[in-house]
Amino acid sequence: MSDRQRQKPDAEPNTHTQRVAYPCEPHRVFFLAGWIAASLTYRRPVLLWITEWGIWASSENWHLYYKLRQSYGDHRLLHEAPGHLFLEHEAEDLGSFLQVAMLNGWGGYVLTEADYVNAFFSHDEYVDFFAELEENLAGVRKALVSGQLAAE
Repeated sequence: MSDRQRQKPDAEPNTHTQRVAYPCEPHRVFFLAGWIAASLTYRRPVLLWITEWGIWASSENWHLYYKLRQSYGDHRLLHEAPGHLFLEHEAEDLGSFLQVAMLNGWGGYVLTEADYVNAFFSHDEYVDFFAELEENLAGVRKALVSGQLAAE
């Protein structure tokens, strides 16, 4: 990782963006979360940083979230440790945490060490993908055009 101070991707000037709405069916959220975890990481560490919660309290499954977190031996509360670092071999784990966060109506960032494409997922049910170089969004746009990431 470079020594430059990283900013939130939506705070970077001249950043290219592609927005993708959440799918209507919950089972497709699983696919979207898994696609993000597998496609953006380049088998390098990733920080899942949850920045929004408590907005849609009736949709939050805190029990599931904390059970998942406890499976890592982590008993801290979300507000105590809102970031989760996933190593290069933990893409499926990242996908699971991201799916739970999305279904809970939370928001936050997927910040990749590779820094080719990063993402913000919103409680308003969309994902913004960010890239310094326009061509880095080609994979996202290809998946969107092919219907893989379509909100049907």
